[in-house]
Amino acid sequence: MIHIAIVEDDNDIRESLSILLKGTANLSCKQSYNSAEKALADLPENPVDLVLMDINLPGISGIECVKQLKDQIPDIEVLMLTISDNSKDVFDALCAGASGYLRKNTPPSMLISAIHETIEGGAPMSMDIARMVIDSFHREKQKYNLTNREKEVLTALCDGQSYKLIANSLFIDINTVKFHIRNIYHKLEVNSKGEAVSKAIRENLT
Repeated sequence: MIHIAIVEDDNDIRESLSILLKGTANLSCKQSYNSAEKALADLPENPVDLVLMDINLPGISGIECVKQLKDQIPDIEVLMLTISDNSKDVFDALCAGASGYLRKNTPPSMLISAIHETIEGGAPMSMDIARMVIDSFHREKQKYNLTNREKEVLTALCDGQSYKLIANSLFIDINTVKFHIRNIYHKLEVNSKGEAVSKAIRENLT
């Protein structure tokens, strides 16, 4: 069972998400909050596996909430669910520790798939967001002296694939994927998948 919390100030959206999650096998919506402050006060004492997080919240923003949650609960996964496709919001959310970034118009079936993907180690993103990330990565990948295989792995990571999917698509085992990702982190001077993906956005984004 995947235990999920929602941080969303729109009552209708929050209720719709809660109904969707509660009606889906193997998912449980344990908590929902209409502000970052309430989430930050409660989640450290009542942690969940994954948080669906809006950005534009009253008071503390969703991005700042991600940062504070990750500081207190490092293993928690956060999936941004927002209307914003602003490149700065994408970059800031990923740098804060978000594992994925979806638009609120994401179909319910894709949202459920994204939740499972995140738990399995993926970094799901809406198609337009993923394209932004990949295009930025393609502009910058040469400067880090990545091998062809490392470029393939990083491209797949930017595309939101889990380690298992990367292994299957490249016909290598998952330990080899992890080896390449460690090398990628070293070359990019980052420490997580979110930072690796966000580096593509941060550098030379027009």
